[in-house]
Parts: sequence; C-alpha cells; structure tokens
Amino acid sequence: MIAIVPLAEIDTAATEQLLDRAFGPDRHRRTAYLIRQGTSAIPALSFAAVADTALVGTIQCWPVRLVRDGGGNDPLVMVGPIAVEPARQGEGVGQRLTHHAIRAAEASGAPPLMLIGDPEYYGRFFGFDARATALWRAPGPVEQRRLLARGAAPEAAGMLAPRIPALA
Repeated sequence: MIAIVPLAEIDTAATEQLLDRAFGPDRHRRTAYLIRQGTSAIPALSFAAVADTALVGTIQCWPVRLVRDGGGNDPLVMVGPIAVEPARQGEGVGQRLTHHAIRAAEASGAPPLMLIGDPEYYGRFFGFDARATALWRAPGPVEQRRLLARGAAPEAAGMLAPRIPALA
C-alpha cells in the first residue's frame, strides 16, 4: 500500500538521495534547475509516496514565471522533478503523485502548470500540451516540443524564470 503525504514530512536528505538515484548526481545542471533557481518548492503542492516506511517517490512544484518580451510577468507553477525509486518505476507511483499534485493545484487556485517532459506521455495522462508554449524560452537547452503547459497558460513570447516573492 502506498500513501501520499506532504513532502515536508520527509527528511530532506532522503528526498535528495532519491533524486540522485532517479536522475543522477549531475541533475543540478539541467535546464529545469535553472528555471527555478533561488526558489523553494511550494509545500502545499509537493508530495511523497511512501510504502510502509520507505520513500518510493516524490513530486515537487515550484513558483516560476514567464517574463514577457514586451514587459510583464505571468505566474506559473513548474511541476517536477517527479522522482520514483528506480526499482519501483513502472508501477504507477509517478502517475499517482502527478494526479495528486494537479488536483491540489486546481483546488488551491494555483497559476497554470508547466513542465519539461515528453508531450505524448504528459498529454495523454495529464492534459499537458505545447499549444501555449511555442514562444517560450528557457535559460538553458530545451527541446521546444517538451515545454508543456496545462490550464490557461499565457500564449506570449518570453523567458521562463524563477518567481521569487519580491519579484512576483
């Protein structure tokens, strides 16, 4: 039996170790880390999957924004990383966590969601697509087709950046 609990209830070191096992120790160099650099995950939208007492998965959501080329900012919530213990991948843990985070975001009235991921997978299972993101840019390398959004995301040209409270 897997329970989904707030990520705040899980030891930070255990979360970091799971992320290293799932994505490798060089994960901090990825574009997603640059987009959310200097921010903290949103506690109300970040969760862990626990089987018995073992951490088997995590999902984190982050405050980011689209800085429009013509001026202005649009708040967004970046979903991910979604990490699953390698031995438990393929069991639906990541899907459960993602559905849980989406429901929590919708219930809270959060800004539109975005992520970097496989459009076929995230479109089919979670309703993310690239319709609004064609003119978005990221502070690192990214395949444009993998910039995905869900909800009323802005269809504007701009750069993804952290949403630090003073800048929100």
